[in-house]
Amino acid sequence: MYTTERDRLRQFYVDTWQKARNNEPLDAMETLVARVIEMHPEYHAMLTNSKHLGNNYFPEMGETNPFLHMGMHLGLQEQVSMDRPAGIQDVYKKLGERLRDVHETEHAMMECLAEAMWQAQRNQTEPDEQAYLKCLQALLEN
Repeated sequence: MYTTERDRLRQFYVDTWQKARNNEPLDAMETLVARVIEMHPEYHAMLTNSKHLGNNYFPEMGETNPFLHMGMHLGLQEQVSMDRPAGIQDVYKKLGERLRDVHETEHAMMECLAEAMWQAQRNQTEPDEQAYLKCLQALLEN
């Protein structure tokens, strides 16, 4: 089941990127995904070759999972749009004004998101929104 869902999600990225490159109409979710893909030219070739869809990526070997990475961008964007946790919109705005680059802003914030996800997985708990927000707010102090 996991592999099927993973492959289906990865195929969605591939299909969305193909539609975007062909200037075909995109629905709302495809538009969000296409924008994230556009920010990552290092993934463009991979997304045009379906043979990479089944790849495993091992962080302990220095590999980044491009699908997880792009998914984190999407998750962060959704959190900001809903202001959950409360205050994330303010951090995003202020950090964005300081860094003047959406991609760089999201990457900085994704470090905190990754830490919150890792801690929740390690502790087998829900993510700690307050610790996550505290990490995000600390970005403004640097």
